[in-house]
Amino acid sequence: MFARLAKSILTLFGWRLEAPPPELNQYVLIAAPHTSNWDFPLMILCAMAFRIKIRWLGKKSLFDPPFGWLMQAMGGLPVRRSGGHSQVDSIRQVFADNPKLIVAVPPEGTRDHTAHWRSGFYHIAHGANVPIVGSYLDYSQKRAGFGDPLYPTGNISADMDVLRSLYAPMHGKYPEKSGAIKLREEMESDTGSD
Repeated sequence: MFARLAKSILTLFGWRLEAPPPELNQYVLIAAPHTSNWDFPLMILCAMAFRIKIRWLGKKSLFDPPFGWLMQAMGGLPVRRSGGHSQVDSIRQVFADNPKLIVAVPPEGTRDHTAHWRSGFYHIAHGANVPIVGSYLDYSQKRAGFGDPLYPTGNISADMDVLRSLYAPMHGKYPEKSGAIKLREEMESDTGSD
């Protein structure tokens, strides 16, 4: 019922669904380009239409009473950062504890222009030994879909080339706000090679 309703709403607004998500139990989902407040509700509608449950990560205090139940109902997962563990280690444990888990991690981290993507999504997937799946909202053609799973190899530039190829033809609502599809580690290695 919810899937049909979500598809109807997307169709009403002129959006076309293509390239369904992979049938995998676990992956890190990235959504790009991210240039507008409309991206979040559209992503939720697409997830409903494709019948997938997307989760997001938040610090544990967000899930304390009185509104913790609401955060969990909205797909939130608490992440503990204690005992000297990094966030990547904490999220690796979340994947280990949840055999069915799709976690959305925004690579741009903001709707404004950025010089590079944040690399958290990559290190989370690599550390948890799960694939990265790119999802897109292409406002230029009003199409939404998913790329093929990318299993991180540790060769950041080669893996990012796959993501650059997926996102090259995609345009956000405000294309001028889109930044380079490049991680800081790549930019630092480019600078170091000069």
